[in-house]
Amino acid sequence: MWRRSFSNGVSLTRTLKDKKWDALVIGGGHNGLIAAAYLARGGLSVAVLERRHVIGGAAVTEELIPGFKFSRCSYLQSLLRPSVIRELELKKHGLKLLKPIATSFTPCLDGLYLLLGFDDQQNNSEISKFSKRDADTYPRYENELSKFCKIMDFLLDSPPPEALHGDLSFHDLLRDKMQKSVFWARCLRHVLSLGQKDLVFSVNLSQNPESGVVWCSTELIVHCSIGTLNYSRQVSMHPGVDTCCCIMLWVKLMVIVTFGRKYFICEVDVNRNDATVNCKIVRHVEGGMGSVSLAISKAATKAGAHILVNTEVSQIMIGDSGEVDGVLLVDGTRVHSSFVLSNATPYKTFMGLVPRDVLPDDFLRAIKYSDYHSGVTKINVAVDKLPQFHCCKSSQLEVGPHHTATVHIGCESMEEIGSACQDAWNGLPSRRPVMEMTIPSSLDKTISPPGKHVVSLFTQYTPYKPSDGSWEDPTYRESYAQKCFSLIDEYAPGFSSSVIGYDLLTPPDLEREFGLTGNLTSQPETCGNIFHGAMGLDSLFLMRPVKGWSGYRTPVRGLYLCGSGSHPGGGVMGAPGRNAAHVVLQDFKKQSR
Repeated sequence: MWRRSFSNGVSLTRTLKDKKWDALVIGGGHNGLIAAAYLARGGLSVAVLERRHVIGGAAVTEELIPGFKFSRCSYLQSLLRPSVIRELELKKHGLKLLKPIATSFTPCLDGLYLLLGFDDQQNNSEISKFSKRDADTYPRYENELSKFCKIMDFLLDSPPPEALHGDLSFHDLLRDKMQKSVFWARCLRHVLSLGQKDLVFSVNLSQNPESGVVWCSTELIVHCSIGTLNYSRQVSMHPGVDTCCCIMLWVKLMVIVTFGRKYFICEVDVNRNDATVNCKIVRHVEGGMGSVSLAISKAATKAGAHILVNTEVSQIMIGDSGEVDGVLLVDGTRVHSSFVLSNATPYKTFMGLVPRDVLPDDFLRAIKYSDYHSGVTKINVAVDKLPQFHCCKSSQLEVGPHHTATVHIGCESMEEIGSACQDAWNGLPSRRPVMEMTIPSSLDKTISPPGKHVVSLFTQYTPYKPSDGSWEDPTYRESYAQKCFSLIDEYAPGFSSSVIGYDLLTPPDLEREFGLTGNLTSQPETCGNIFHGAMGLDSLFLMRPVKGWSGYRTPVRGLYLCGSGSHPGGGVMGAPGRNAAHVVLQDFKKQSR
């Protein structure tokens, strides 16, 4: 069940107006729901206000074509923090993960392919088809990256050691100094545990990401090293051609070291007191990604949180003292609270919801010129048969291991990726888009009719405002979708003819439907960023969302960020919501003294 009535609308609206809440959460995406769950577990009265008719934000399942249920934006469960799964008992609340047979499949037009899975010997054999040297070297490269998991786990699950603002008591200053000392001591301990060799490797890789591909010799494996072997998304960035490789590798590295080998998150066995680690698993979710949000919402409501859909916030109210006083809804309803957490993008929050006269000029300037570049278009496709890849030379229609894997299309060489980037910089959708395909119905029988399938396409690159047309033009939209389908035909003949219908989400659609900031006048090329902002080195950790405000607190007392625009960033991770809730609970305890 994806569209859910969480409470009686009339009585809950009356309840909203008749009481002052401890906390209001703007936006029912997964981070907002997670924040609400932790706050409610901490004893606060909490209400989540969601603009759309369905919760989940970008982690949502919707049946747009009868019988076919699409994970419209996010589409794989690979990032959600083990601590969130364990502490909120999400498996008890219905979260069911489906393990693929294989993990990564890259078909080639010349008939070759690279299929990777859970067997190291089989993976060695697959890579050896292209280079025996690369096959022997890759495990060492992979092990080097995996050594950073512990320090990245620590950084993800910790609020940044941001400087405090405002008038502080001696006790507050002393407490802050002690907390920062503990943080940096733990960080230093993790760094020293790497040893000099691994530390030099990590510094070199962070400063010169292209150095991470020196282990491989053949062109396809070069691409695999920065993509296919470790999840080839260029994660919504719009890099220059010359820097494409570097940015891809850096983002890939951040995710790999965060979640373990081959970019697969640690699996948590919630039936045990500790986490059972399996660093080779990226999974589909039964019922689609909306089931993740639904499980979180059940945990939140069980803890006492209230969740409202079709409830849009028009303004964050600021009292005479300069502190948050609640929110104003679009229907004129005033809802009062001591704290407000925004799961919207930083740009939407501060340029659209907060009165600008209460914010410092330098802060507003930094928010206005934050990087929201993105070139992603998501296509959700209903098909009447499985794609049959000619390189696999199989006439059987049953699901094969490669159907359950992440399929990489149109990225056999760096030249192809560079050409796709260049097209977008020229204001045109890529002539040969770089695509990532998944077929969740190969494992999940609940999201499509028998014999038919759901195909998810993560495509790049598409400008927000193309120079040769408009995304508002149905013919123009159709031409891009057909371009993608025709490219797939080159690898899986007959795909286009199998299409029953599709859902196309361009950058403007992502902005309009899901509130993902786009169309900033300072960056007109590509916007609608799926991560609530760029994920470059200048937009992470102490710099996210802007310098001086990385700790979830904001210049407005009582207002906090809890979405992907805050540390540690985007993806269905849950860390921003969890971390922000802990900061709010800490401040709540201070006020209660």
